[in-house]
Amino acid sequence: MKTIKVGNSSLEASAVAFGVMRMVSLDVDQAAKVLQTVVDKGVNFIDSADIYGSGQSEKTFGQALKKSGIKRDDLIIQSKGGIVIDPKRSHGDLVFGKRYDFSKDHLIESVDGILQRMGIDYLDFFLLHRPDPLMEIDQISAAFDELQAAGKVRHFGVSNCNPMQVDLIQSGLSQKLMVNQLQFSVMHTGTIDFGMHTNMKDDASVNHDGEIIEYSRLHNMTIQAWSPYQYGMFEGTFIDNPKFPELNAKLQELADAKGVTKNAIATTWILRHPANMQVILGSMNPQHLSESIAGADVEMTKQEWYDLYFAAGNVLP
Repeated sequence: MKTIKVGNSSLEASAVAFGVMRMVSLDVDQAAKVLQTVVDKGVNFIDSADIYGSGQSEKTFGQALKKSGIKRDDLIIQSKGGIVIDPKRSHGDLVFGKRYDFSKDHLIESVDGILQRMGIDYLDFFLLHRPDPLMEIDQISAAFDELQAAGKVRHFGVSNCNPMQVDLIQSGLSQKLMVNQLQFSVMHTGTIDFGMHTNMKDDASVNHDGEIIEYSRLHNMTIQAWSPYQYGMFEGTFIDNPKFPELNAKLQELADAKGVTKNAIATTWILRHPANMQVILGSMNPQHLSESIAGADVEMTKQEWYDLYFAAGNVLP
């Protein structure tokens, strides 16, 4: 398994991470089997959030961790907080927020709940889950200082933040923000499209995200790519989707040439980018996970990377 250093920490993490969002759908035995599968394949990084399954995903993960016999200290465990759940809109593994809340009390309460549900003593990483427009930096700073001093969180990060938001949060912290979770895949490339279309007036030239990839590289922040096989906002997977025949044909061509699956190639495409990215897998199917994880050890040329980018409907100016 290819490994990366997360941010400027000393932690050696698998380039592929396992996200437990959908673990709410499994019983403990099933969850333990899935967890053992990914660990056996070299994955040592776990990603969660306090809202996943309205907290049940973390409870199931904690029980599965205990049942599997995997040592907690052999894993790098990350979770996120800052979203207050709206129970009227949430169901199953689809959880929606009614507000974002980066107050000191809420963030500390969030971490305490995560640790209790997972049955662990500390998180390696705690991320702010999406940017709160009402955030007060001194509240975030006080929460992070208290959580770190108590040994509950080792490192911190953000998710879905643009460069100015990262700088604003970082301005009041004594800790270095090391992670930014962003949606990125061969079918979600806005963060790189606009750069290639600089000084143009076409749709691809619109900068929706700030120069977040370039910023992350300059500041040694690890980008964690979520929804690596999805198009749109949870609209569905592009793998084997008849809406995307050219992309799937190219994925299959490369998969056949390299002796892996389409999912593996989609994983490789993300990891081929030199921005120190990490891919978060969210499947609960052991076979699909094994196939996707294999992409971490596949080599891809620059032309193959561009050919997939073109097959997804993109062009060079």
